[in-house]
Amino acid sequence: MTGLALLIPVALGLGLLGLAAFFWAMRKGQFEDLDGAAQRIFINDEEDDK
Repeated sequence: MTGLALLIPVALGLGLLGLAAFFWAMRKGQFEDLDGAAQRIFINDEEDDK
């Protein structure tokens, strides 16, 4: 029973930390251009052709 008293707050804390990291990434614009990042793999750079 004492294990649960430790593990439940740790799990809640990690969940809140993950949620805070997600909102931080949204505020910094990490999810703005998802299509551009997906299409960038198809662009052939001239420097790589050497």
